[in-house]
Amino acid sequence: MDNLIELVDQLKALGLNTYEAKVYLSLLKRYPATGYEVSKESGVPQARAYDTLKALEARGIVASAAGKPVTYLPISPDELLNSWESSFKESVSYLRQSLPQMTSETMEPILNIRGKQACIRHFEEMVNQARDTIFLEIWQQDAQRFEPVLREAAARGVDLKVVGYNDVSLDFCRVYAHSPSDDLGGRWLILSVDDRVGLVGNLPQGERIPKAVYTRNEGIVFIIRELVIHDIFLLELEQDLRPIFEEKYGPHLSRLREKIFGPGGSRLRPPLSSEPPRL
Repeated sequence: MDNLIELVDQLKALGLNTYEAKVYLSLLKRYPATGYEVSKESGVPQARAYDTLKALEARGIVASAAGKPVTYLPISPDELLNSWESSFKESVSYLRQSLPQMTSETMEPILNIRGKQACIRHFEEMVNQARDTIFLEIWQQDAQRFEPVLREAAARGVDLKVVGYNDVSLDFCRVYAHSPSDDLGGRWLILSVDDRVGLVGNLPQGERIPKAVYTRNEGIVFIIRELVIHDIFLLELEQDLRPIFEEKYGPHLSRLREKIFGPGGSRLRPPLSSEPPRL
């Protein structure tokens, strides 16, 4: 009995109603059969059994044999399932191509993540799924934690571009050294993977809850990636042209930061790194 209930439920999941499923299963047990015999075997009321047989015949699931009385035969389970499988594949293929054209907007998730373990889990899953490129900004404390998954990504052939704060050292990829600051509100994580997914997080000091934003939105992922690239460009320029920069803008570009942020604004951005990028 339990098996029969499950079979009925699965046939319903594929598009038959309860009566149709019961009639088809009864015909598999005994055929050819009259409408009366089908009703008796399936438990479907006789009047409904005839209507159901006609509906199944119209769909090509049963066939009738002329005679008095008319008898019915089912198509084989293989024939039925192969037909459904082909039909579903065609429908899914059509909908996959056609449904995105129904909207002018891309509906991609933007998830707010709370808690240290959730931030760590999302970061590691993203790195583990990387196939082509990783653009990353990370602090030394977190680089130590994530070093194994980053090393595995490099071993898979993933191209890593890393901006490191507070003396990050990784021997399997180039690190563009960025000086730390006590005024950044915590240690941020900035990650772009394969131009598909992005994460921006903050791991604050003390008792504040770590938070991050995870997204597959192409526009936001593009901005995250370009942010890392922008910082790499600046670090290279600062390293190569430091005397020129400091002559024009003052030590640690203080005059430029005050111009942008106002008096005291120099505290809002870390000073220039005195270390060259590591290979």
